[in-house]
Amino acid sequence: MGLSASQPWLKYYGNTPATLDYPRTTMYQQVVRTAQRFPDSIAYDFMGKQTTYRQFLARIDEAARGLVALGIGKGDKVTICMANTPQAVDCFYACNRIGAIPNMIHPLSAAGEIAFYLRVSGSKAILTLDQFYEKVASVIPGLDQPVQILIAKVADELPFPLSLAYPLTKSARAIPKLPRSGYMLWTAMIRKGKGVQLPPDTGKFDECGAILYSGGTTGTTKGIQLTNLNFNALGSQTIAASGFETVAGMKMLSIMPIFHGFGLGIGIHTALIGGATCILIPQFSTKVYASTLLKKKPELIPGVPTLFEALLRAEELKDADLSFLKGIFSGGDSLSPELKKKVDSFLKEHGCAEQIREGYGTTECVTASCLTPKDYARSGSIGVPFPDTFYKIVKPGTTEELPPNHEGEICLSGPTVMMGYMNAPEETANTLRNHGDGRIWLHTGDLGHMDEDGFVYFRQRLKRMIITSGYNVYPSQLENIIDAHEKVLISCVIGVKDPYRVQQVRAYVVPMPGIEPSEALRQELLDYCSQHIAKYAMPRQIEFRTELPKTLVGKVAYRVLEEEANAQEADQ
Repeated sequence: MGLSASQPWLKYYGNTPATLDYPRTTMYQQVVRTAQRFPDSIAYDFMGKQTTYRQFLARIDEAARGLVALGIGKGDKVTICMANTPQAVDCFYACNRIGAIPNMIHPLSAAGEIAFYLRVSGSKAILTLDQFYEKVASVIPGLDQPVQILIAKVADELPFPLSLAYPLTKSARAIPKLPRSGYMLWTAMIRKGKGVQLPPDTGKFDECGAILYSGGTTGTTKGIQLTNLNFNALGSQTIAASGFETVAGMKMLSIMPIFHGFGLGIGIHTALIGGATCILIPQFSTKVYASTLLKKKPELIPGVPTLFEALLRAEELKDADLSFLKGIFSGGDSLSPELKKKVDSFLKEHGCAEQIREGYGTTECVTASCLTPKDYARSGSIGVPFPDTFYKIVKPGTTEELPPNHEGEICLSGPTVMMGYMNAPEETANTLRNHGDGRIWLHTGDLGHMDEDGFVYFRQRLKRMIITSGYNVYPSQLENIIDAHEKVLISCVIGVKDPYRVQQVRAYVVPMPGIEPSEALRQELLDYCSQHIAKYAMPRQIEFRTELPKTLVGKVAYRVLEEEANAQEADQ
């Protein structure tokens, strides 16, 4: 019997059960069950405006009727291009209620990326905020299919008296005035749905519940089809592995974005099926983060390492009592042992008895699939597998399992593993493989090892990818965009170590013959990039070269540039 079958990690589970019962329901149906148990508990809190579970169900139904009135039905895709606002959450579950599929994307995506997401998903509608209207509207005429634009406004969800003051704020004044036509307001869609009959709820647990995006092992963006079971299982596993008997009545700081597997799967869905309250934060800033912690006192914080690094820099938290924190979970990127030590020390100094617990996963299994056990942290480890989740390490490029403490590709199997990539059967077959043991194994494209006790250690990615502030950036896609500029001969994009973002994006550019490098050219390329590349993935620096280093087979040796850049950073 192999290591993966023997589950040596179970002896570190504490009170976590080895196996769980997973509901054969949709995400919406699961939230209904929670609302029936806790009708008067707060489902979400947005800038101080609180919505109970009873009210939340009514809002989901209102949004579902509005979508039906627009002609959206079972199997239709609706793109949600939103920050963490009530409308985004309502729309996600309203889609699930009527069998439509939410297509989750970053609101800071560049126009060209939004066009790609709408096209590849075949979306019939897109929900976005008023400040992004112009960008979204600019791509609609170039699409093959008609797409209805739905516009939500933050101001519509603010409590009194914030709602009165909001139009005078700097952020509100910066929002361009909407034209008279070309879209439908979210509030108008809700009115349109009044009196509309909702179809019977025929959703199945094994149907696609949402589409998220990732680069897979090849580093080109693909839609990941995740089922209702994937999300519901993740919620059940996370609550069980956290060591809590229940999270009902607790508050979750839902600061990770809703278009991210971590933000949606843990920050929103796990909280809502557990009877907790989501404290929705639409935009991260250290100040808002710190003040929300102090004011709302959430027991649970899931976040990326950047979020925890911000704890250490927040002046407002200097003398704060953080004893209210009961669960601090890091994921989305590897947490360095140095940062973990600093955060743990900070928490202890501020009255918190808990330590930061690290997890690991990929969007192909929604998000986390393993977690540091409550009382058994091991330096450098990303934890042990969730209940009903199996890990094994295989020789890269094969299905051959390696013994403990041998480095290879991390593979995992369990109830959160995706259906597959949208319209990419070949890559799905390469990523989801049968190892002849009756299980489907997800090949993560990440290198690591597992010790004899089943603790997993991540080392590096086999796939070429940059992670900046918890977001995945695919260098080859950025290079394709930069290389398309008429003044660029060739480019290479790398990630450079950054104390705050973990990595920042840097581009090396060889100009076309006859084009001289200059500050004006650098600015021209940055302006060009901003039209085609999402804000979070933008190169922070562009460095000009007369040539780029090459491998023996003539490919650009990006690792040489990475080593050179990181050595320079270390010397400074």
